[in-house]
Amino acid sequence: MSLDAQEAEEMSLVDHLTELRRRVIYVLVMFVAGLVLGLFVAKPIYLYLISADHAQGFILHAFSFWDGIGMYMKIAMAVSLIFSVPFIAYQLWAFISPGLRPEERSAALRYVPYVFVLFIVGIAFAYYIVFPMALSFTISITRNMGLEETYGIAEYFSFLFSLVIPLALLFELPLLVMFLTKLRVLNPLRLRKMRRYAYFALVFIAVVITPPDFISDFLVTIPLLVLYEFSVFLSSFVYRRQLAEDAKREARYVKVE
Repeated sequence: MSLDAQEAEEMSLVDHLTELRRRVIYVLVMFVAGLVLGLFVAKPIYLYLISADHAQGFILHAFSFWDGIGMYMKIAMAVSLIFSVPFIAYQLWAFISPGLRPEERSAALRYVPYVFVLFIVGIAFAYYIVFPMALSFTISITRNMGLEETYGIAEYFSFLFSLVIPLALLFELPLLVMFLTKLRVLNPLRLRKMRRYAYFALVFIAVVITPPDFISDFLVTIPLLVLYEFSVFLSSFVYRRQLAEDAKREARYVKVE
């Protein structure tokens, strides 16, 4: 490799690292701004969360001076994450878009708004379906053991967010698979071949993010497996369109020849 080519390659690497640093700074600024907004709306969100049906029947306690502040910060971080996720997706697209073809660039940009939609759907599913079931199961076990219930506000919201946030993020899986299929990194054949490994990984994730009981693991594992199969279906849809476009392009090329 000549000296000029080596210098050009080094400059290109420096440019990429500079661009990456700039995108990371944008994300951090957005996250901090969302955090400030979250602190302003933390109280009404808190009142809504503790007024839900599954939060009734027991009194939340503060066991340290930092429990109240910690609860507000958890809510603020969740609010910031909601606004930051689509922004992060856009910044990721902006970083990799120079290396994409024009049709891939426009197709990838169309996916960005759906990042927010799927994240909200994941939050709603986790909060209104999975969390009440997991909470009801754990409380019933506690009562059947004859234990006196004394719940701390920090433990309640840690239990809540440890279920809701990871599951909401995992709802982005179909969109990620479609995007990678569009870039020809994945295809439905490869996804089906790696199904057993994907199932194992999803079950492991479900066990890690849920409380240590079988019901919670089961309630999270099933939707994750359904999401994977839905991702395979979407990948097949994108892949078939790619094959059709390739066939048309090849037919035009043969016709010209």
